[in-house]
Amino acid sequence: MVKICCIGAGYVGGPTMAVIALKCPEIEVAVVDISVSRITAWNSDALPIYEPGLDEVVKKCRGKNLFFSTDVEKHVSEADIVFVSVNTPTKTQGLGAGKAADLTYWESAARMIADVSKSNKIVVEKSTVPVKTAEAIEKILNHNSKGIDFQILSNPEFLAEGTAIQDLFNPDRVLIGGRETPEGQKAIEALRDVYAHWVPVERIICTNLWSAELSKLAANAFLAQRISSVNAMSALCEATGADVSQVSHAVGKDTRIGPKFLNASVGFGGSCFQKDILNLVYICECNGLPEVANYWKQVIKINDYQKTRFVNRIVSSMFNTVSGKKIAILGFAFKKDTGDTRETPAIDVCKGLLGDKARLSIYDPQVNEEQIQRDLAMNKFDWDHPVHLQPLSPTSIKQVNVVWDAYAATKDAHGVCILTEWDEFKTLDYQRIYDNMRKPAFIFDGRNVVDETKLRAIGFIVYSIGKPLDQWLRDMPAVA
Repeated sequence: MVKICCIGAGYVGGPTMAVIALKCPEIEVAVVDISVSRITAWNSDALPIYEPGLDEVVKKCRGKNLFFSTDVEKHVSEADIVFVSVNTPTKTQGLGAGKAADLTYWESAARMIADVSKSNKIVVEKSTVPVKTAEAIEKILNHNSKGIDFQILSNPEFLAEGTAIQDLFNPDRVLIGGRETPEGQKAIEALRDVYAHWVPVERIICTNLWSAELSKLAANAFLAQRISSVNAMSALCEATGADVSQVSHAVGKDTRIGPKFLNASVGFGGSCFQKDILNLVYICECNGLPEVANYWKQVIKINDYQKTRFVNRIVSSMFNTVSGKKIAILGFAFKKDTGDTRETPAIDVCKGLLGDKARLSIYDPQVNEEQIQRDLAMNKFDWDHPVHLQPLSPTSIKQVNVVWDAYAATKDAHGVCILTEWDEFKTLDYQRIYDNMRKPAFIFDGRNVVDETKLRAIGFIVYSIGKPLDQWLRDMPAVA
């Protein structure tokens, strides 16, 4: 029986291994992590991450050929294939601070694999890592190998949160990079055989190591670039009276461009986009390509500009002050159908409003109060370290109240900000919300989910990103 072990029971490791176990019943799959609370959650009815369809997959396989354990060394030493899916946060100090990936957790995982291994192993990079990481890991393993053969593969994940299980069941492509040696090719074939249980072979792309590593960074950079492009257009649309939804629809009809990732919003979030672009920038700078680095930096600058612009619009619309005013925040996750708040634009919007002394009432159907308070108090990049190494939960921010109902959040509020495109926000009783708000009642739609015409008919002053401005908003321009 082939044995697979995955180090890291997070957003990537957990779902990926659960699907491999489901599709390959003859393979034993162990997911290991040093976090006792995380493994306990994976072994319970309340999984540590929310992802549509994940519960069913885990329950079908857990205890049969899918196991979650804190006994890291035992499972690593027994495995034929070891996936490494550990945190690769952005460095906050030292060489490359603010851009380069911190490979501390990766290196310690590699050293542990070398220490406990008694048989040949295929080691698979699953975390998003900078180009040439495999080479560094290879050196660590080979210098500590005690005669054991290690083959390193890069197998980047291309999952979108909210659709991760579907993405795993039916991927656009599976990418496997390895050494162009007989041993490297044999390792590629072994991993390809695992995925070929359910993925058509023509969708399994085999490359060299560096191409696989760079393809992941490039894919995320291209997707983020599309979002920043349409968000840049949204600012121009507001200035000229154009409607960004109509513009993006017209642009997306060009088959060379296509319609995906062309929805204007308050900005992109998630664990990968910003981190991967910063990584790309650092690699470009290290390789003497400052012009290329500056090109990709601009994608992040536009994203930051969009969030700042949104906050400025709120403050300027409300008589240039939100001090002491209750603002309802609908949605905190970085997108719908996930509880993930990593790099969510809601953090910067909320911090901007708190900086102007607003009182916030926050509702998100999948994010709890402890997570929201942690996010608003945490320093940049702290979120990407394992939970037990993050700063302890700070005292909660007094001006923030987290509620479990959109109507409670909006009661007596001066303004409502929609920051996540949850479907339920489209069908709320906005007449009821209006009746219970202070007047004038404002709605700032950061996801373009509401029908602004209907809301204006109720009496709201509405700001939708990239849409023609209310007369009120034209009279009170946002100062950048």
